[in-house]
Amino acid sequence: MRVFRSTRRAFLNWTNRLLAGSGLAAGALAADSRQEPEGEDYYEKLGVTKIINAAGTYTALTASIMPASVQAAVARAAKTPVRLAELQTAAGEYIARRLHCEAALVTDGAASALTLGTAACMTRANRTAIHNIPTDLAEIRNEVIVQKSHRYDYDHAIRNCGTRFVEVETMKQYEAAFNERTVMAHFFNAAEGGAIGREEWVRVAHAHGVPCFNDAAADVPPIANLWNYTEMGFDLVTFSGGKGIRGPQNAGLLLGKKELIAAAAMNNNPFSDTVGRGMKVAKEQIVGMVAAVDWFLTQSDAGMEAEFRKRAERIAAQLKGIPTLKSTIALPDVAANAVPHLLIRYDPQRVKITPEAVMQELRRGSPSIELNPTTGKVRGGGLPTDENTIVVGVWMLQAGEEDIVARRLREVLSQAAA
Repeated sequence: MRVFRSTRRAFLNWTNRLLAGSGLAAGALAADSRQEPEGEDYYEKLGVTKIINAAGTYTALTASIMPASVQAAVARAAKTPVRLAELQTAAGEYIARRLHCEAALVTDGAASALTLGTAACMTRANRTAIHNIPTDLAEIRNEVIVQKSHRYDYDHAIRNCGTRFVEVETMKQYEAAFNERTVMAHFFNAAEGGAIGREEWVRVAHAHGVPCFNDAAADVPPIANLWNYTEMGFDLVTFSGGKGIRGPQNAGLLLGKKELIAAAAMNNNPFSDTVGRGMKVAKEQIVGMVAAVDWFLTQSDAGMEAEFRKRAERIAAQLKGIPTLKSTIALPDVAANAVPHLLIRYDPQRVKITPEAVMQELRRGSPSIELNPTTGKVRGGGLPTDENTIVVGVWMLQAGEEDIVARRLREVLSQAAA
């Protein structure tokens, strides 16, 4: 056998040399020597503009890019069919062990987790209710208590189940809001307002026998947030898969109590007569989330922050010399997107271009660059910004892109200062 392998290797090497001039390789002659095709560039084929993401993990910008290990896991999972229920169960058990919670479910994004978690609270003691929501609610509890300042654009994901929000602002109102129709208490983790904190929110709800849901979709890093809130007592917590965790954009995590996660799964695909049937989670998404959790847990908060600061400092250094320009590095003082951002300010009388115009210039350029959408906004996203602030989100930049961003910023600002 050793002689055969040696002879075969020599033959392949000789054939490679012989066919090199024609662009062929002996690997084409042997299955175990072939490399996977890179795939056609369909962005180019479809005429879709590729961008440099100096904004952040925004859905409209296709969120994050999966690390190489996650991309490889997704590609490998695509090659083999499995039984979906078995994969979901195994993935959930594995993720729950890694994130120190009772149970977990890979969902079709964090918004899907909001819907499924709400459906779980509504149907956990009444399986026939799975068929009835969101319209036939006479016998189903459907009131969700929420702080008024925690109302947000993702309310609809909860209202998909036919719920009705009951708003409170004070502890006294919160205590009085519970009744026989109350099914859940909802908390928006990144809310900038609200008089009632997480621990008190959980304590009061549990005193009334009502489960608490925490939407922490964009709230990693820090890494420990993946278990902080379930350990705090929240019965359900959701995280987006395609943001800081760097999994597939169309995936999310629903973490929490076994009973509720099991009920959420019953309201999910592949079961047909459910509110979550259209929230299909493919095998690639499920494996991608498992791989992303594995990857994310190999990182460190200090290491990630150091890398992001390094990128911001590199951009700032290349902008020195532009009249009146000053740059600072800041972290949002809210839970979401708590990573270093580069803030750039200048005297608009000396550098005669607005931050919004700078954003448009970078967007129109080649390569097209997207700055953080809080650029030119007053206190955007928990950052100390104003109408004269350019915000560069550095954490989704790929290797070397910070230099491209710096060069384009310098070109646009220098021209405006001339």
